[in-house]
Amino acid sequence: MNITALRPRFMRYIEPLAGLFIRAGLTPNQISLLSLIAGIACAVLYAMNLFLAGSIMLILSAILDLIDGSVARRIGTQSDFGAVIDWIVDKYVDSLVLLGIGFSSIAIVSHIYSSFHGWDWVVITLAIFGSMMNTFIKPVVYAEIGYSERVAGKIEDPLEGVGFFGRPETILFLIAGGLSGYLWISVIVIALCTNISALQRIVYLYKRLKGPA
Repeated sequence: MNITALRPRFMRYIEPLAGLFIRAGLTPNQISLLSLIAGIACAVLYAMNLFLAGSIMLILSAILDLIDGSVARRIGTQSDFGAVIDWIVDKYVDSLVLLGIGFSSIAIVSHIYSSFHGWDWVVITLAIFGSMMNTFIKPVVYAEIGYSERVAGKIEDPLEGVGFFGRPETILFLIAGGLSGYLWISVIVIALCTNISALQRIVYLYKRLKGPA
């Protein structure tokens, strides 16, 4: 079980916000672009050690990421390109935010506590790798096995509730770390948990798909 599996419950709180964007005349792709811009702003602010402001930008990026799909469904403009660009924006935001933390002073200061110079970038790399792989497994499943049916704009697949640590958990930990001052601890947790979660999905797929194709 993960937060993604609870997505339908969260969406009812997003619908009123989606209505505001519809009235403003913004398209889903424009909202996705705003989500990316907010994510870039978060990365820059984190790199400048402005963690509170960066976390606010990350919250905004996450909300916009939910709103774009809701707007697309309500105005009937869902498209394959929109679905693809949504995935791409998510991964750009995740990677840039983690890189921003890598360039912040908390990463530099961490050298003081380590006999292995550069371990902070090892952790950042593992966090980015885990975030990417945790998500990358899903489109591979779609392509190789042929899942295509959509429910509420999202492809239904066996991995939706598998893996205890997905993108929502990553975003929540980054926000919590930024607001509390323990951002580096959040990155360590993300580096560990995203890779374990990816392994969970691989094991699940092996058990489910190990028979003849």
